[in-house]
Amino acid sequence: MVHQRKSEENARAGQRHVEANWPGKRPEDQLDHYLLESPQEDVTHTDVWRVLRIQSEFVNGFGTLAGTGPAIAVFGSARTDPQSPYYQMAHRIGSRLAEAGITTITGGGPGAMEAANKGAAENDGISVGLGIELPFETGLNASVNKGLNFRYFFVRKTMFVKYSQGFIVLPGGFGTLDELFEALTLVQTQKITSFPIVLVGKSYWGGLVDWLTNTVAAERAISAKDLNLFTVTDDPDEAVDLVLGMADKQPAPEQAV
Repeated sequence: MVHQRKSEENARAGQRHVEANWPGKRPEDQLDHYLLESPQEDVTHTDVWRVLRIQSEFVNGFGTLAGTGPAIAVFGSARTDPQSPYYQMAHRIGSRLAEAGITTITGGGPGAMEAANKGAAENDGISVGLGIELPFETGLNASVNKGLNFRYFFVRKTMFVKYSQGFIVLPGGFGTLDELFEALTLVQTQKITSFPIVLVGKSYWGGLVDWLTNTVAAERAISAKDLNLFTVTDDPDEAVDLVLGMADKQPAPEQAV
């Protein structure tokens, strides 16, 4: 009993420590850093309490996003410069979605995400940002009119898939690729259905498509039909037309968690 009480105190103290002063924390001050570390005795005893924090993020996310309506998630690099044509494409995508009465959901950060949120907000659309606690991020961009910050990537990723009826993916880095391949895996394994995925930027994505075609599919690591799970275009209007044409504009039944 004494040991259990001490573990509870340690867990609460750790929570107070990591909840303070974010953004701007060191990587080791993030809750998911502790969760993913190799188990130590104290971590093993506090992991049970960490489940409550994870549960609260799910509950908060479900409660905030319920009733958002039909939505498309737009992904892209936080490093996209405002002068980049991809920034302008993201802005156009957000504008078109808002005009169609579709919610725009992004990661809430700068770059391409900011552009899509801005395009949606400027056209009186619902502009959602699902931020993530990182030591080098500065919070949600100013164009988000419905926002949440998450401490755990896997909770955040669940929200993207659960409340979107499709993905539009602009050029991006590891985070963008992570979201893209998670969606492709879920569609391939039929965990989600009727979920269009459109990549914007043929020159950017061309090398990846060639590798998937000439190496991954050629080696039979995926089937040839898996290459039809996504479409590539250079036209932001076509990207919106594709996702809206392939996804029901009415709120779809929520994907199972």
